[in-house]
Amino acid sequence: MASALTVSGKVMGKTQPVFANWELRLPERGEQSPLTLRDLLTQIVLAEVAGFTDRQRQRRLLQVLSPDQISLGVEQGKVESGGSALEQAVETEEAIETALQAFADGLYFVFLDEQQQEALDDVVTLQPHSELLFLRLVPLVGG
Repeated sequence: MASALTVSGKVMGKTQPVFANWELRLPERGEQSPLTLRDLLTQIVLAEVAGFTDRQRQRRLLQVLSPDQISLGVEQGKVESGGSALEQAVETEEAIETALQAFADGLYFVFLDEQQQEALDDVVTLQPHSELLFLRLVPLVGG
């Protein structure tokens, strides 16, 4: 049975989330291969890189927009119908290392089911519908 992990992100002191919550499905692991925070963060980065690559591929396709989509785009200041050939390469291993180093450097905290996770090599336990929160810290100005 796979676990469903809801991923959310916030910035300390802000009420708006950094991104819309999204769900990641992770396969069950046996007791002989426990899941560490490092493994979990790696899986999240891999899912984000795959999502980014897919969104980039979709932007290359021309799309017919509905009047509602055009109105929303006007409100947001950008109407985009695809046909974009912007190629941004992502080095997956570099992205993983950056995320792990940022955690180690204390740039963000991770809470799994409201429990703060302290170390990358700590074993984490997922429930059938666990929630993971990334809490990004904002440095003080001038300090």
